[in-house]
Amino acid sequence: MVDFGVARNRTGPACVIMSGLPVGRGIELSRVRRGVAAACLLLLTACTAAEGTPSGRAQVQRAQAQPVQGGDAVAVSAVKPRSAPRAADRPNMVLVLMDDFSMDLVQTMRTARVLRRKGAWWDRAFSVDSLCCVSRSSLLTGQYPHQTGVRTNTSGDRDAAPLGGFPAFHEHGNEARSFAVALQRAGYTTGFVGKYLNEYEWLAGRALPPVQPGWSVFNVVFGSAYDGWDFDSTYLEGGQLKVRHHPAPAASASAEEKDNASAASVIERLSLDFIRAQAGAAAPYFLEVAVYAPHNRTQPKGYYDGDPVFPPLFRDRAGADGPGNCGRVPCRSLTTGDLPGFGDDPRDNRPVTRRGEPARAWNTVPGSLPSSAAIHDLRDRARMAQSIDRTVRRILRVVDDNTYVVLTSDNGFHLGQLGLGRGKGTAYGTDSRVPLYVVGPGVSPGRRAEVTTNIDLAPTFEEIAGLAPAPYRSGVSLLPTFADRSLVRQRYAFLEHTGQALVKGDPDAAFTGDELDRVPSYVAVRSRDALLVRYDLDPAADREQWAYEFYRYTRRLSWERTNTFARKAHRPKVRELLGKLEQWDACAGAAGDQPVGPACRGLTS
Repeated sequence: MVDFGVARNRTGPACVIMSGLPVGRGIELSRVRRGVAAACLLLLTACTAAEGTPSGRAQVQRAQAQPVQGGDAVAVSAVKPRSAPRAADRPNMVLVLMDDFSMDLVQTMRTARVLRRKGAWWDRAFSVDSLCCVSRSSLLTGQYPHQTGVRTNTSGDRDAAPLGGFPAFHEHGNEARSFAVALQRAGYTTGFVGKYLNEYEWLAGRALPPVQPGWSVFNVVFGSAYDGWDFDSTYLEGGQLKVRHHPAPAASASAEEKDNASAASVIERLSLDFIRAQAGAAAPYFLEVAVYAPHNRTQPKGYYDGDPVFPPLFRDRAGADGPGNCGRVPCRSLTTGDLPGFGDDPRDNRPVTRRGEPARAWNTVPGSLPSSAAIHDLRDRARMAQSIDRTVRRILRVVDDNTYVVLTSDNGFHLGQLGLGRGKGTAYGTDSRVPLYVVGPGVSPGRRAEVTTNIDLAPTFEEIAGLAPAPYRSGVSLLPTFADRSLVRQRYAFLEHTGQALVKGDPDAAFTGDELDRVPSYVAVRSRDALLVRYDLDPAADREQWAYEFYRYTRRLSWERTNTFARKAHRPKVRELLGKLEQWDACAGAAGDQPVGPACRGLTS
C-alpha cells in the first residue's frame, strides 16, 4: 500500500493516477487486487492505434446522429449492467482534470511532489491536441480528433456540420462512446463535477442542453465560472437536468466569503460530497473532477475590481501582506527562467518545405509577451494552482484504500516562449506536454519511459473496471505499467490539430487575441527525443500546402530552439518520423464507432 502522507480509511489497496500513463506487457499480479489482476490479463493483448487525416485539416464527416436539441429536462435512458467482476473486487476511480496546466507549475504543487515520489510518473505524457474541447472529447472517448469529429473549441457555422465544441461532440455520436457509459453499464456509480465541454452551456431563459448519458451524478459548472464567481451548475433530479445558481458575495464581503463562493470551492465541495456519499455503497464509483484553474478569465473585466487575468483565490493572492502563495516555490523566485525558450529569436523556427526552402512563417509574427507580463502571469497561475493542490490533498484524505485518483491536464500553455504570446494549440512541449502521476495497488514508484497521450485514459478506466476496451478506442490501457516501470510499448505519440481560425470565436480571445487563430492545422509525431510537425499552411478545404518543423531534444535542450528539418545530420531521424506520418495517413479511414484495425494499433510502437 502507498502512503500518501494523509489519513485515510484502510480497507484495501489505493492508487492515484495523473494523466499520461504508459503501457506494458507484464505485471506482478500478486501486488494487485484480484479484480484489477483480471483487468490486467485482458490488457496483455492490447496495442496502440493512431489514425488521422493526411493534411491535419478538418474533413468532418456527418455522423448518424440527431441535431443538438435543448430542453428543460431530458431523461437518461436506462442501461443494463453487463458482465463484470463483483463490485467488491473492483476499485473506485477519481480523475482530477486541470485546465491549461503547464509543466512549469508542477514545481509549485506539494501534492504533485508527493505523488511523484510515492508513485509512477511519465515525463513524456502529451495531450492529443493542445486545445481544451478537442482534448476533453478525445479523453472521454479514447479517440483521435478525426475519429470524434471534434476539431475546434467552437462549432462555427451552425448551418453546416459543426466543426467543434459540444455541437460536434453530440452530432458525431460521441456521448454513446464515452467511457462513462461503459462504466455505468458495468455497475459503476459515475459522477461528473466541473467544466465539461465548450458550448455545453445555458443562459437564463433558454432551453437546457441535453442530459449526457453515462453519468449517475452530473454537476456541470457552466462557463460563467471562468471568471471565478457568479455562475450556474447542473444536477440531476429523477433523470431530469436541473440548474442552480451560485451567487457571488458583495465586493465588501471578506476574502474568506468570496473564496467559499468561488468555482474552485464549489467544485471541491461537490466532489467531496460525492465521494462521501459512496462510503459503504455496494457499487464501485468513478468521479471526474474538472477544475477551471489555472485557466485565465474570459471577460475583459474581472468580477471583482483588481482581478488579474489569471485570478487566484483571495487567500493565495499577492497583496499588502506579501507576495501571495505560490506553494513550494516563493513567488518572487518564479521568473522567465522557469519558461524555457522565453526570449528566443523565433526566426529560426520558421517552417520549411520538403526541399528545405522557407515556407510561410506563422510562428514568427511579433507578439511575444514582455518579460514583466510573463512573470506576472506565471506567478498568478502558480497561485491559482494552489487551489488544485488543496483539492487533490483533500480528495486523498476522503477516498478509501481501494480507490484510484487521477490528476492530469487537458493541455499545457505558453507564456511568451519561442516568441509567442499567451495561448496554446501548438505541438511544442509548452502546450502539448501534461503531467501524469500514479500511485496505488501494485504501482512501482519511479519514472516511466513510455510515450503516451490522454487517449490512453479511457481504455485504462475500462480495464480497471474489468472490461475489455471498446474496439473503436485508439488509446491503449496503461494498467500493465503500474507494477512494471521498465515496460515500454509505446515509443511515439501522434498529435492532431485543426486551425481554430476556421471557426473563430475562441473564448480566450479577450486576452490571447489571434494567438490561437494563427496556429495552422497540423499532424505531428513525437518520440522521446524528437518532434516532427507537418503543417497545412493552405486554409482552403480542398487544397494543402505542407511545411515542416523538426526538433531534436537533449538533456540540456528540452525545448524547440531551431528548426533543423533540412540539416543533413538529422536526416535519419527525420526519415524515421516521416515514415510514421505515412503510416498515420494510411490509417485515416476509421471514425466514429468503426473498429481500429490491427495495423493501425501498432502505430505508436
